[in-house]
Amino acid sequence: MSRPLSLQARSLAAAGFVLAAFLGLAFVALDRAFHDAAISSQRERLQGYVYAYLAGADTSRTGTLIPPEVGPDPRFERPSSGLYAAIVGDNIRNASERQWRSASAIGADLPFSAELPAGEVRFDGPLQTPLGELYVLSQGIEWSVANRPELKLTFHVAEDGGAVRRQAAEFRGTLFAWLGGLGVLLLLLLLAVLRWSLAPLRKVTADLERVERGGQEHLGDGYPPELSGLATNLNAFIDSERDRLKRYRNTLSDLAHSLKTPLAVVRTQLESGADGKELRWTVLEQVGRMDEIVAYQLSRAATSGRQTFATPLPLEPFAEEVVQSLEKVYAGRNVLCEFEIDPAARFHGDQGDLLELLGNLLENAFKWARHRVLLTARSAPRPGERWPGVELGIEDDGPGIPEERIEHLLQRGVRGDERVQGHGIGLSIVQDIVRAYRGTLQVERSTALGGARFVVRLQRG
Repeated sequence: MSRPLSLQARSLAAAGFVLAAFLGLAFVALDRAFHDAAISSQRERLQGYVYAYLAGADTSRTGTLIPPEVGPDPRFERPSSGLYAAIVGDNIRNASERQWRSASAIGADLPFSAELPAGEVRFDGPLQTPLGELYVLSQGIEWSVANRPELKLTFHVAEDGGAVRRQAAEFRGTLFAWLGGLGVLLLLLLLAVLRWSLAPLRKVTADLERVERGGQEHLGDGYPPELSGLATNLNAFIDSERDRLKRYRNTLSDLAHSLKTPLAVVRTQLESGADGKELRWTVLEQVGRMDEIVAYQLSRAATSGRQTFATPLPLEPFAEEVVQSLEKVYAGRNVLCEFEIDPAARFHGDQGDLLELLGNLLENAFKWARHRVLLTARSAPRPGERWPGVELGIEDDGPGIPEERIEHLLQRGVRGDERVQGHGIGLSIVQDIVRAYRGTLQVERSTALGGARFVVRLQRG
């Protein structure tokens, strides 16, 4: 499989193709314009020779045309000089077969036989003749002089086309050299501009390689605005993955540490020689405890945590799903759960984390509520951040939590078997989820219902 081209090579190739096409079209257009200008100049020059011959000619009293003795250009006097003239018509002095020719055209096979009506001008060329390519201008003249017969004449002037070819070839060579040099110069400038423009991308690549090697923790600063968002998201992604790995390691460490105590109890009972009934109850008790510890630690490990590219999830459908389940579990207590959810509020994270968070907080509220539970949710943007977060509030009309126990309730648990009485392991899981999303958990008294109010604030990105 062929190796894909780099962005620089792709851009340079595309720009080179466009530049080559543009310069090619420019070359053709300029060459054509010069050729047309050279032909137009040739015609004007031949027209000037016609007027010069017409000004130098005269008529006799008998109505005979007297051609000029000397042409407007010395080449008209040299045979095969490349510049030829002829006058065709009746009553021309010293004319043979109704045609007078300049010295350069005598005896040559030239296209000077046409006779044109008065006022008509014809320009032809290049015409192939025995003398080479010629450009020919012919003009019909009606010469009237008082008391003299009217003359109807046709003036022909021809010039070798080699001059036009040489001029066009010289111009074409000069144009090719200049446009070619300009193209090379523009490609070099484009290469320099591309290297300068793509330098931030190379910096991103170099920073990522250093992050992979452990040379630095995050991507550096100083990126242009188009890449600053990418660098921020990559840094957030790197932090998220490191947090996830750290959480897995801590979970395994906590699991191993938490299992030491029940295993030690079982081992002590086995070594103490306790009777079978006591040993059986001790083993069952410790196995149940270990099962609870494993379930708790697995719940912690399953917390996905903050996700930079997570799809925003609406809150109301998941809250209704959790509440419907809890209403079945606590059907005998006749607890009513109310919602005040902002439609714009979104959870940017894993669906399982959202269900775990709502499930534990709402279960705790259902457990301690007398009759009412209130779930509020609103969009809570932090100043200076691009993405809004979400603020969740779960409150009940139960007895609440004394203020002196709140700080102890929210302190970070180290061992998996540490529990706050009356709240089970659910609150520990909630704290782990909140920490994983770099949010905050606050416990206060509900002003609306009088019981406890748990406030969770999470930020996106």
